[in-house]
Amino acid sequence: MTTLPTLYLSHGSPMTALEPGAAGAFLQRLGPAIDATFGRPKAVLAVSAHTLTRAPVLLAADRHEAVYDFHGFPDALYRLRYDAPGAPALAERVQGLLAAAGIASHRIDEGGLDHGIWTPLRYAWPAADVPVLPLGFVPSWTPAQLLAFGQALAPLADEGVLVVGTGSLTHNLRLLSGPAGRPPPDTPEIAESAAFRAWVADRAAAADWPALLDYRRQAPHAALMHPTDEHWLPWYPAAGAAGPGAAGVRLHGSVTYGCLAMDAYGFGESALALAEALAA
Repeated sequence: MTTLPTLYLSHGSPMTALEPGAAGAFLQRLGPAIDATFGRPKAVLAVSAHTLTRAPVLLAADRHEAVYDFHGFPDALYRLRYDAPGAPALAERVQGLLAAAGIASHRIDEGGLDHGIWTPLRYAWPAADVPVLPLGFVPSWTPAQLLAFGQALAPLADEGVLVVGTGSLTHNLRLLSGPAGRPPPDTPEIAESAAFRAWVADRAAAADWPALLDYRRQAPHAALMHPTDEHWLPWYPAAGAAGPGAAGVRLHGSVTYGCLAMDAYGFGESALALAEALAA
């Protein structure tokens, strides 16, 4: 097993599970590209914007089911399933890595995959045969704390574990509502979203971590793109898990509804090999 990259995936609206669009098509290629380039991951450690906790919590159940943590969507969405094996042994390993870095965590024998986890995994590995370990994170931690949180997990990339942060590169749901209701998915991108996405891509490629850690002040339209930043914050554990100072490679870029970015990033030296596999 070659060292795996670490990933940040934008999961977008729950409707992505029914209407894959460009991001879903990317995710369908992602799993096979990882398998072919690095071998099938032994497990996925998922840090999701929808699993927020007061201290890091590992959901170490033997089995997981999809959690429908949304309302008001078509009935067909609630009939989708993603019953994946859990990874209780990995939970013990992760808890030990965090403890060695001075980070206390909790391990509970409960399961469930929020839609930020099961939606992308359902496309990447539709057979639900890769074990999953959700890791709840503390949304009040600073980007620097979350980066260090991820750095504690860096040994996992050499152990066949794929570390994934899942959120949305931009996430302002207020922009999706108005007198005419939600805009069509193919609405042209607004300028503010384009500027924010370009800034992230440039700073990630340059491994400009002083800027990325200070994104709230330095990124254009940061407050508009993230009125609350829980969907952005999984970027930092994902990047940190690739090791200190890792650059980010944009693996996919698209936008739905004109303002909801679906960009995906890989971190670490292996991310370039994954980008090449996806482009082939």
